[in-house]
Amino acid sequence: MANDLKSRVDAVIDQALSDKRLVGGVVLVAKDGETAYARAFGYADREVGLPTELDTVFRYASLSKPIVSAAALKLVEEGKLALTDPVTKLLPAFRPKLPDGTEPVITIKHLLTHTSGLTYDFMEEPDSAYHGAGISNGFDREGVAMDANLKAIGAWPLKFPPGAAWLYSVSTDVLGAVMAEADGASLPDVVRRTVTGPLGLEHTDFVVKALGRLSKPYADAEGGPVLMGPTHSVPFAVSPLNYAPGRAFDATAFPSGGAGMVGTAPDFLKFLETIRKGGAPILKAETVKLLTENQIGDTPVPIVGPGTGFSLGWAILKDPASAPAPTPQSKGTWSWGGVYGGSWFVDPAKAISVVTLTNTAIEGMIGATTVAIRDAVYG
Repeated sequence: MANDLKSRVDAVIDQALSDKRLVGGVVLVAKDGETAYARAFGYADREVGLPTELDTVFRYASLSKPIVSAAALKLVEEGKLALTDPVTKLLPAFRPKLPDGTEPVITIKHLLTHTSGLTYDFMEEPDSAYHGAGISNGFDREGVAMDANLKAIGAWPLKFPPGAAWLYSVSTDVLGAVMAEADGASLPDVVRRTVTGPLGLEHTDFVVKALGRLSKPYADAEGGPVLMGPTHSVPFAVSPLNYAPGRAFDATAFPSGGAGMVGTAPDFLKFLETIRKGGAPILKAETVKLLTENQIGDTPVPIVGPGTGFSLGWAILKDPASAPAPTPQSKGTWSWGGVYGGSWFVDPAKAISVVTLTNTAIEGMIGATTVAIRDAVYG
């Protein structure tokens, strides 16, 4: 079984490298709590020939969200936050309005489920005034302060009344500011105290510490991936994704709960396996249900597609048969990705956890390689 798994996943990775779809990455598979597959491949820095290692540090992008969501739920356990709290309880000045000028209540749960009515730049049409509103998505610019970003987010009209729909958004960045107020500490310190510290995730943080371990970032292009410059754009959903890779070194930029962390594949797998096994030592089992079960009813999750719900941290597969494409994953599988080239899923029914971290945007997040790795894992 193990040899079959290795040969199947190796073949997918080798093909992706041969086709010049990926520059480098790490794939880890855990089955029944044990590592069933581990491979570092390609280059962390192609231009100098530096190979990827298992402990290479990658820009997590939206792999930050699950960790920050878990930290927020720890604050709920500690009584410092409640899911029903209005955001204004901790951020009195944060009062975005609907287009008709009315001011609805946004709760902590709305932020965690992306039902707040907030949005992301890449979810807005290219000609939208949103792109000139000064709102950072957490990975597009260096040096943006939290207060300035909150002010800009709060000044933009909500897309819908909170709770009425699902839209991927800067909600987790706002949540990070709420958490800092609730705990009386910076968001990095909150995350360190509640999640990464207890789990010993030494390479996972908001600013890279081991500079020599950080992978260079690459982007999809005709003829093969290109090295990103200080800024880079990649076509995506409605509008392009705009990157500022130097943000990983920038301690002056606000800590983006939605996209600002860096870390390794082993660190992230350890986090996922902790949740899959019941949450200890970071969360109680009853809290873990909020992360592992759909929390938005029948509300559609358009960026993922039909058959999918959302917990307080990530997508939940409600119906494999009506998913965007056929999937061997079990009902109840959790998943998400990151725009620098990361993807992951956990199939609790089969006790399978898979982490794919690459340095290639966006092939490593939603490209053919990630589907092929998934299918290879299931055989």
